[in-house]
Amino acid sequence: MPQDWSTERSPDPGAGVDLHLELDPATGRRAGLEHALRAAIRDGRLAPGARLPATRRLAVELGLARNTVAAAYDQLVAEGYLTARRGAGTQVAALTRPRTNAPTPGRDATAPRFDLRPGNPDVTAFPTADWLRSARRALTSAPAEAHGYSDPRGRIELRRALAGYLGRTRGVQADPAHIVITAGYVQGLSLLAGVLDGPVAMEDPGLAFHREVVRRAGREVVPLPVDGDGAHSLPDVAAAVVTPAHQYPTGVTLHPARRHALVAWARATGAVVVEDDYDGEYRYDRQPVGAVQGTAPDHVVYAGSVSKTLGPGVRLGWLVLPPRLVDPVADAKRHADHQTEALGQLTLADLITGHGYDRHIRASRLRYRRRRDLLVDCLREHTAHGVSAGLHALVHHPDEQAATAAAAEHGLAFGRLGDHHHQRDPAAPQGLIIGYGTPAEHAYRPALHALARVLAARP
Repeated sequence: MPQDWSTERSPDPGAGVDLHLELDPATGRRAGLEHALRAAIRDGRLAPGARLPATRRLAVELGLARNTVAAAYDQLVAEGYLTARRGAGTQVAALTRPRTNAPTPGRDATAPRFDLRPGNPDVTAFPTADWLRSARRALTSAPAEAHGYSDPRGRIELRRALAGYLGRTRGVQADPAHIVITAGYVQGLSLLAGVLDGPVAMEDPGLAFHREVVRRAGREVVPLPVDGDGAHSLPDVAAAVVTPAHQYPTGVTLHPARRHALVAWARATGAVVVEDDYDGEYRYDRQPVGAVQGTAPDHVVYAGSVSKTLGPGVRLGWLVLPPRLVDPVADAKRHADHQTEALGQLTLADLITGHGYDRHIRASRLRYRRRRDLLVDCLREHTAHGVSAGLHALVHHPDEQAATAAAAEHGLAFGRLGDHHHQRDPAAPQGLIIGYGTPAEHAYRPALHALARVLAARP
């Protein structure tokens, strides 16, 4: 049976990499070591340039003679698997690997050339320098207990920073004790659905993925109709999930009368309003519309994240909860993943308190407004809806399927309104959802040119 050898017990952590090797005693010690090293190099567990342990160290840890290890190294150097230079030690050689047609890991093999799909910001504009400065400060000043298990609600530093930020920018009444930090909005929605008792109303049209999140948490989903003034006709449910600042995907802002009706409904029935403020920072015709939560903090859950401001890969979101929901949601969070990772929280807290987050959002708002203006100009012969805010626009179109097929010929992708209805209805309005956040700056104008060609062929 192969013997399992590991150098993880190393008393000298600086002398090369730790190795996990399986030596077959039946092949002999030197031959077994050579075979194990070849296998580790061939399958990529030892990457080109990786420095191997010194012969003395590896011999001690594997219980072999130093000469045995040295002879194995010499053989692999001769075969081209390793290189040995004075002062540089023994390293894995840069072997030529056969080419494959497999896609690069982490990349979408079907990504379009021109991506106008909604749902993402321009991640090439991530504030890397500011984030690094905040990370350094956060790591330098972080208490030791930040690296251990802590409050499932999240780091108090971030909850305090968010309470101040959301209060001054979104009109949210946020007590740090009532905030739970999540791994993005989707986890927050899942936690809420798990602690609510009864059906959940969700906007129709709305994002199908979010409906599925609620269903998987065990809740029935009830359609909440949306018209030109936003959501209406509130049913008998435990909660209603709404996007008041900029409804997705229609782009409408919830009418003031509807806001009042929504809050009155929650107070009268004891139901909960879940306010998904997914892109509330981006308003172009006036100051951003304040959050509904500010008018009824005991009845509204305010949900936000950095997915549209920094990028979805950061995986940080938050729920500002009515007091009665804090403990149930915190308990659900503890049992979901115990807590959201701490170092990212501390970094974001520093970015907010140092006003780097505000600066980034102001710069992003200007950049996206320019993009919005270019899109409106591109759509001058068409009516675009929802362009006063957010990162997408809706263009009504008589044949989504034909438009999608034409777009594919130009390497262009966008969203379709029909995909967002709770039930497929051939009589329902059709439209194209154009996201202008995703492309990098250099790719945006070419994407609009491709869109113009597709719309010019409109039947």
